[in-house]
Amino acid sequence: MNYWLFKSEPSSWSWNEQLKKGEVGEEWDGVRNYQARNFMINMKVGEQGFFYHSQKEKSVVGIVEVIREARQDSTTTDKRWQCVQIKALKSMNTIVHLHQIKTQPELNGMMLVNNPRLSVQPVKEHEWKIVCSLGGVSP
Repeated sequence: MNYWLFKSEPSSWSWNEQLKKGEVGEEWDGVRNYQARNFMINMKVGEQGFFYHSQKEKSVVGIVEVIREARQDSTTTDKRWQCVQIKALKSMNTIVHLHQIKTQPELNGMMLVNNPRLSVQPVKEHEWKIVCSLGGVSP
């Protein structure tokens, strides 16, 4: 199984809004970066990801699951842009801030640490386990 990280500005789409969508989930639309789009094209139903609040918060706040594989992004007619649909699985028991992640030597290679601007990014299995542990949730 692959793991992912989905970044959102809380003022645009927050974890609480994602939670309210329930089992229906929400299309992860509006991504206009080829690398992030390619990551979504590779996602499979059932794979999980961190929901990350960017901007001021800079923290992992929850875990989501991919519930629909990549398809045309409904916010554009441009066929180049695709997106997945995700649903909230659970909130982190303890919010994991970026500064905590940066203090973990085992996470020095994490894409979030080295390329924090990318809105959708892969997370390696060992990184997943460490961040889950920091957040007080079972991986």
